[in-house]
This record gives sequence, structure tokens and C-alpha cells, in this order.
Amino acid sequence: MTSQAKAMVLASFVADSLALGAHWIYDTAEIDRQIGQVDRLLAPLPGSYHDGKKSGDFTHYGDQTLVLLESLARNGEFSLPDFAADWQRLFTDGYRGYIDKATAATLDNMGRSLPLAQCGSQSSDLGGAARIAPLVYRYRENRERLLEAVRQQTAVTHNNPATLAGADFLAKTAWAVLHGTEPAEAMTDALDEGVADFDLDIRIRAGLDSGGKDTRSTIKHFGQMCGIAAALPGVVHLVLSYPDDLRTALVENVMAGGDSAARGLAAGMILGATLGEAAIPEAWARGLTQEKNILQLIADIDRLSRQ
Repeated sequence: MTSQAKAMVLASFVADSLALGAHWIYDTAEIDRQIGQVDRLLAPLPGSYHDGKKSGDFTHYGDQTLVLLESLARNGEFSLPDFAADWQRLFTDGYRGYIDKATAATLDNMGRSLPLAQCGSQSSDLGGAARIAPLVYRYRENRERLLEAVRQQTAVTHNNPATLAGADFLAKTAWAVLHGTEPAEAMTDALDEGVADFDLDIRIRAGLDSGGKDTRSTIKHFGQMCGIAAALPGVVHLVLSYPDDLRTALVENVMAGGDSAARGLAAGMILGATLGEAAIPEAWARGLTQEKNILQLIADIDRLSRQ
């Protein structure tokens, strides 16, 4: 399971980095015209949201996921105060990436010294729920602790019932996949266990019915935007449509436009857990600016968890 779990983390990061070059371009014809097939790690276009980053870097979602991985590697356990302090430091210590509305609202609340339980924005974006691969890795043998930690880390920036419900669904799915359950069954089981948001439950079920359909049109139908009600069904579609082909899943995700980074973090996590390291294109993994750091942080988590 350790190899699958490592692939889960790495594939999540790779998916975010692959999305960097075309992130938040909603017009798919524009992606075709300006970039072409996104089958390699690219720098963002000049004047885009992530202008200034380079090929192999992460979006602001991936940067936050790395902060979570670093916190776990330093402490050996999830510490909400430690993660929150590092998360705040990321964006206030000369950060040169994009700061979205959820981040700005959370930073404002933190700046007013509110309790951490009151700092989270009301954003319903998938981004807050999609960065959990490091937690699934650390707590792959402790489901109860995993779900608790996932809820805490999500709520500190995205304290919205739908986002919290989506994070719970993703954590249950990834955990089950690591324990040998096929993704479709894992997602169905997570639904049967209950999704604490009725509308999101319906939308996830629509995602389950979309496997094998054209990805661009399907994700456009669900919605290319950041909100979890649109984005999470797209994740489900990607996992079910490309169950044996992580590479194609992540390419098609980017080519579908919109918030491909958040979708990619989540879909990469589940497919990486399913297919293992061999499914991740070597050029993508080697092209990550943080590849060596990520692998060392994973090793540090393992070392501390054995103590």
C-alpha cells in the first residue's frame, strides 16, 4: 500500500502542475488555439492568473497542498495550529502567486486574530477539499483520524457545508481505494454512507452516471467553475472515464478548461491511489520543481510515524 499511497500524493501534485499552463481558461477553443494539447508541464501564459511561475511549479492550490505536506512531515501528525500558521505565512511572506477570494477572506479573518474555527471563508470552492492527499497518506491506516483531520484542514479556509461534505466524500473514497476497493465502488459506498449536503449528493450521482461520455462536453455541462457542486462531479467523471489511464485523465481534465487544477488534485489523488507510480508519466514527475522535496517529505512522514 505504501507505493500506491506515494503515487496518490505525487499524482495529485503532478495534476496541479499540469494544469498550471491553462488554468482558468474557460474557452476550450482558446486552449486549443493558444496552447494546443496540454500533455506536458507548461509555464502559464503571460498575463494569466499565475503569470511569473514557471513550468513545473504549482498553482496556489498545489502550493497549499505542499504546505500541508510540510506540516505533516515536521510534526508527524496533523496539527491545525501549525498548518494554519504555515498557510498564513505562505501568503503573507512575499507570495508571488494568485490569491483567490477564499484565501483573501481567510487571511483577513486571521489578521483580526479570530479563533481558527472562525477564520474559514464561506467559499464553496473545491480547492479547499482537493488538497487532502497528504492527509490520506499520513492516516491511511486510521480512517477516523483521517476524516477528522480532513474536516479541520478544509474548514480553516473553506468553512462551507458543501465543501466540507465534498472533502469527506473524497477522503472516504481515497481511503477505500488504498485499501483495495475499485474507485466506482468506493464512491458509491461513500455516497451510501451519506453526504451531508443534499444538492451535492445529487450532483455526485450525476457524475457517476457520466462515465465514458465526452469529457469536454460533460465537464462543461456540470460546470467548469471552482464551486464544488460543479467541480466534484467532473472529478467523478474523470475517474470513471479513465480508470486505467491516469495520463489521459489528467490531459483531458486540463483540456476541458476552467478550474482544472482543483479537479486535477482530486482526480489525480484517486487515480494515483488506484494505479500506482507506474501510471505517472516520468517526465511529469521529474519535471516538478518540488519533486525531490516531496519525496523527502513523504519519507519524513514515514519515519516520524514509526517512532
